[in-house]
Amino acid sequence: MGRARGRLRRAVRRRRRIGAAGLAVVAAALAVGGTEARASRGAAPPEVKPAPAAVRMVSAPVRIADAATVRLLRPGDRVDVVAAERAGPPRVVASGARVAEVPAPEKGLGDAGALVVLSVPRETAQALVGAGAVARLAVTLC
Repeated sequence: MGRARGRLRRAVRRRRRIGAAGLAVVAAALAVGGTEARASRGAAPPEVKPAPAAVRMVSAPVRIADAATVRLLRPGDRVDVVAAERAGPPRVVASGARVAEVPAPEKGLGDAGALVVLSVPRETAQALVGAGAVARLAVTLC
């Protein structure tokens, strides 16, 4: 009885494998045949859209005017960076930027603010550098 049971199990496994292989072949044939059938009926071939470009994130060190505000930040926080210029109203330079690092405060800088490293897209990093050169930067927690 033991041998018969082993043979039966092997036969069932073989049939399952054969069935799975057959289903895979049929699925592949339908996938290929489906697009060819549509093209042969005069329909336009399916449009293949390119994958969206991945946004390249960079680390941008930013000097914030108020050092006490920077001490409230922790890595992983989300902030908006606001540039305050004397000539015009404040403007948001970066929205929802992730705080990557808060370096230790530098000694002897007085009222020079504090540094924070933000993870932002490359274009936003360029805007932050430009704004930091002509305006005082502040952050708001999101």
